[in-house]
Amino acid sequence: MVLAAVMACLPARAQLPSLGEGADMTVSAERKLGERIARELYRDPDFIEDPVLDEYVLSLWTRLLAGARARGELAPELDERFAWEVLLGKDRTINAFALPGGWMGLHLGLISATVTRDELASVLAHELSHVTQRHIARMMAQQNKQWPLLLGAMILGAAAASRSPDAAQAAIVGGQALAMQNQLNFSRDMEREADRVGFSVAGQAGFDPQGFVGMFDKLQQASRLNDTGSFPYLRTHPMTVERIADMQSRISLQRSATPPQPDMVHALMAGRAKVLSNPGVDVLRSFLAEDALQQGNPARQAGALYAAALASAKLRDNAGAAALLRRLAQATAGDPEASRQATLLAAELTLQAGDPTRAAALDGGDRRPELILSSQARISNGRAADAGQRLQTWVALHPKDAPAWELLAQAYNAQGQTLRAIRAEAEANVARLDYQAAMDRFRAAQELARKAPPGARDHIEASIIDARARQVASLLREQTLER
Repeated sequence: MVLAAVMACLPARAQLPSLGEGADMTVSAERKLGERIARELYRDPDFIEDPVLDEYVLSLWTRLLAGARARGELAPELDERFAWEVLLGKDRTINAFALPGGWMGLHLGLISATVTRDELASVLAHELSHVTQRHIARMMAQQNKQWPLLLGAMILGAAAASRSPDAAQAAIVGGQALAMQNQLNFSRDMEREADRVGFSVAGQAGFDPQGFVGMFDKLQQASRLNDTGSFPYLRTHPMTVERIADMQSRISLQRSATPPQPDMVHALMAGRAKVLSNPGVDVLRSFLAEDALQQGNPARQAGALYAAALASAKLRDNAGAAALLRRLAQATAGDPEASRQATLLAAELTLQAGDPTRAAALDGGDRRPELILSSQARISNGRAADAGQRLQTWVALHPKDAPAWELLAQAYNAQGQTLRAIRAEAEANVARLDYQAAMDRFRAAQELARKAPPGARDHIEASIIDARARQVASLLREQTLER
């Protein structure tokens, strides 16, 4: 993406939510702005929807939101109206960024670089605090006169930098555009406030303060080494002397005598993130080195086995993956949640290898990874009706789950229920904020319903489609008025 492309999507001040001269950005305007940026990120090829990593990150994010509420840091209006969603990117660089309206971007590179869930939670807490303290709204209100360029730079930083920091830097050319990029950086006061609030929120949520120690050590070391590009987080969150000193004074009061040992589940998730960040073939092969599989404590070894099994599957070595999965099952046997993750990986890889039996047998209750995997398997082995029933119940409770809607569409198509399949496709587009694409599918469904013979009409489904089409048409009109 280049700056011209971004500005072609959002070219004029009249197209943007109105701030009013000198006024603060309203909650509604910030939410709409966040949706516009998120809509672009959903379309970005580096955006990844992975049920396993999504569930893990959400488990940390949910705890932090609860901690912010408990401390009174999350205003009720923001709590109700903001999205509070984390979007994952396949980039290997260490980066995370807050966006307007409660959206957040998180690179897989950052997940893979953390040793404990507490380290990852420290970054999430910091970014969450940028939003709860309205830093983005305050920053944009200050830059009101340069609003269109600022928005363009923000989308560019969120989308282009999700591929590589060098690509983003190359795309923002000219002194004026570079100035806009610099204005996106949070002020030093905002950084310290996000550190302070985030530290308290993470503690309230039950995370170890050593997580902040670990992340600050990593970032400080990268800063000293004159960041080579793998730490783009430092470009918008500079490790100033004042910031480091302020946080160290807080951390020193709670510093443990010994650093906490990495937990096994996080080690598995870090291993998954390493492989899913699309490294080259040589890197995938390096994960298979026997030396790497035997180094460190049991958690680290389990993480290495997990990454090796997934890498073997990526390299199409199904026999090698199966052997590594057996070793992983033994390594995780003493940890119920880690054992669950090993079972999920085994089901995932055997399904990819053409055997749906293990995945179809998964029964995780209301746990999303099991639902997604078992539904994929059951659709593939002729049990689409069974998968469809479970997915219907899920999307009724989680209407913003686009992958679940897409699987439901597959289940309906497999049963010959074309009308319902088209509606499910439309709902998946709504969940990704693509209202125009959703309207196209709803109109196709309405046309199909009108052409159905009298005795074959699904009147209930047709009524639902008509009602949803009206609702989405209203959202589309609002979106058009913002342009």
